Amino acid sequence: MIDVMLVDDITLLRKGLTRMIEADPGLRVANQASNGQEAVAMLRELEKTGRPLPHVILMDVRMPVMDGISATAIISKEFPTVRTLILTTYDEDDYAFTGLHAGAYGFLLKDVSTRDLHRAIHAVADGDAVLTPRITAEIINRDRAHARRNDDDAQARRQLGRLTPREYEIAGLIAQGLSNQEIAQRLTIEVASVRRYVSRILDKTGLRDRTQIVIAWFRSGATN
Repeated sequence: MIDVMLVDDITLLRKGLTRMIEADPGLRVANQASNGQEAVAMLRELEKTGRPLPHVILMDVRMPVMDGISATAIISKEFPTVRTLILTTYDEDDYAFTGLHAGAYGFLLKDVSTRDLHRAIHAVADGDAVLTPRITAEIINRDRAHARRNDDDAQARRQLGRLTPREYEIAGLIAQGLSNQEIAQRLTIEVASVRRYVSRILDKTGLRDRTQIVIAWFRSGATN
């Protein structure tokens, strides 16, 4: 069972999302908060009392008291096992970029279909990032534009140079936007094996998540 926390200041929206989420028997809305500050406080209380933390948070962007981006930055540092999906009604790239750099695992619009919402939650719980190709490409372009001369490119090459040939191959498939399931099918291996490879890639490179693997791949000048 995947436990989900909903963070949104609109009660009716949380109710609607709860119905959508719990249409999947493998998902459960375990916690709800009306703003980012309340969400952070709730997580701290859960940890303090030894109760389970949610696996995935659906985080609105625009909320009173504390917005979703600020909350995501705190949560990604204090609760690294909790994975956040940014949820907004605004199809504006800046929300995705700031959210992803704050530590979010993906970006969804609130008009997402029930099927795609379920897929996104399962994917994020499984360690995948939820990014459209357009968002991924723009993240890479922005990071390149703000790179410190060639320092970041050289660092990316050093990071990827620590990988075995198989790990390097999987990093390339991640850069293509493939999920763990798709990589497993491509390489004819178990999904659990892909997860282990991804964990080793992150450990060896010191990168935080799959989004950073994608950025490092393109910065390094690697080709698929």
